[in-house]
Amino acid sequence: MDDRPIGMFDSGFGGLTVARALIDLLPDEDVVYFGDTGRYPYGPRPLQEVRNFARQITDLLVARHDVKMVVVACNNASAAALDALRFEHDAPIVGVIDPGVRSLLTASRNRRVGVIATVGTVASGAYQRAVATSRAPVQLTCAACPGFVEFVERGETDGEDVHVLAERLLAPVRAAGVDALLLGCTHYPFLARTIGDVMGRDVVLVSSADETAFEVRSILAETGLGRRSGQGTGKGRHVFVSSGDIESFKRLGGRLLGPEVDDVEAWQWG
Repeated sequence: MDDRPIGMFDSGFGGLTVARALIDLLPDEDVVYFGDTGRYPYGPRPLQEVRNFARQITDLLVARHDVKMVVVACNNASAAALDALRFEHDAPIVGVIDPGVRSLLTASRNRRVGVIATVGTVASGAYQRAVATSRAPVQLTCAACPGFVEFVERGETDGEDVHVLAERLLAPVRAAGVDALLLGCTHYPFLARTIGDVMGRDVVLVSSADETAFEVRSILAETGLGRRSGQGTGKGRHVFVSSGDIESFKRLGGRLLGPEVDDVEAWQWG
């Protein structure tokens, strides 16, 4: 058994959807969450640059916080860096793409499925490869949604501007007749109400957060890395670190995640 914390990171606030699922499922576990808000958004950046960022943050979580596992709670970073991180580190590295695809395929009935994600994630082909590898007999439609992340990072999760943008960006997946839509960016569940309104009641919205948390729990059980002390207390310690403005992170993070975001540490890249 292992009392070290689980490390998580995202370009900003989106990964808090995964953090929420993880904290709810594994309340005894300590968690260190790094939000790289000083360098967000990752979506428009070249994949090599995102890969370098992911390496920097993973190295920081391992060296400074002694984490026992790293959850790459960012679709773009998962697409860009997951294989490299697994090669470079002995600790288990968990991404959000494969868990999301598993949930998507389970949710579909008519075998027409969609993925919406950042420009970088869609261009990487990561979701296309994951669906192809599953060999599931489905028709996949992907759509990039530039602008969604920025709305979430500003705390604007509803309103007319978001709805108008969603109407335009979701047109390809609506036209494809999908009955299950994967929110392929961890920011997007914060826009689920607007996305659901645009897609209609017959389309199931799928988030990778819960399935990723289940995968973490499975790995902890298989490897014996679960907590040794405090079992059943539900009092895991939660540390939040931001490379941007910590007051903004505390304010918006608390609104998006909950009362766990009561203390945020600052980090500056050299």
